[in-house]
Amino acid sequence: MYTYAFVLQSTESIVLPAGISGELMLLYELGVGAVVEPGLDLAMLEQSDERLMRAVLHHDQVIREVFEQVPVLPLRFGTQFVSQEKLLEHLHVNAAGYQATLTRLVGQAEYTLKLSPRSPESSAPSPLATAGTGRDYFLAKKQQFQQQLDRQRQQQAELEAIKGAIAQAYPMLQIDAPRDGVERLHLLLSREAEPALRAQLEEWRSRCPGWHMALSEALPPYHFV
Repeated sequence: MYTYAFVLQSTESIVLPAGISGELMLLYELGVGAVVEPGLDLAMLEQSDERLMRAVLHHDQVIREVFEQVPVLPLRFGTQFVSQEKLLEHLHVNAAGYQATLTRLVGQAEYTLKLSPRSPESSAPSPLATAGTGRDYFLAKKQQFQQQLDRQRQQQAELEAIKGAIAQAYPMLQIDAPRDGVERLHLLLSREAEPALRAQLEEWRSRCPGWHMALSEALPPYHFV
């Protein structure tokens, strides 16, 4: 029984999108629902890299569409239960914890802030551009290295300062390890606070000229469940 997410049972109907290869349905137990796709053959998807990638993206899209209607507890791609009975048994055992988590997430959304180091201005002349040979070239090379080192130190100082400011303003914060030089900060906050967050972003940008900042749209709480 392939499962996308858990939700709170609601008096309002949830419009379910199409699944990866079939229709979705909701199974409820003790006030908690599971968004499932009966009959999905995950092993068949894994036979093709292209098909598998499309399935991963569709899994995320299903969670996002449900999230636009109700709070969700998103599950990782590939989450399966051996049968409907085992899924309902799992919900029966864990219903209280899931209800508490989902209730806490009502009205909340995750926002991902990506920070990428800016390259030096192309208009800035390189010390090597006017260097000759011999000692002049060596000194120019040393000066260029020092400029790069100073810029990296400045960027790191800006990064640490802004991380501290963000952590103070938004305590519900998760920070990933950098990947490909990109820093990723995940913030959980009320959707009503999004305009204030985007306004705050402009102030953060002014304090970090060495970094490019990009803020995501409202996302399901992937990092806070």
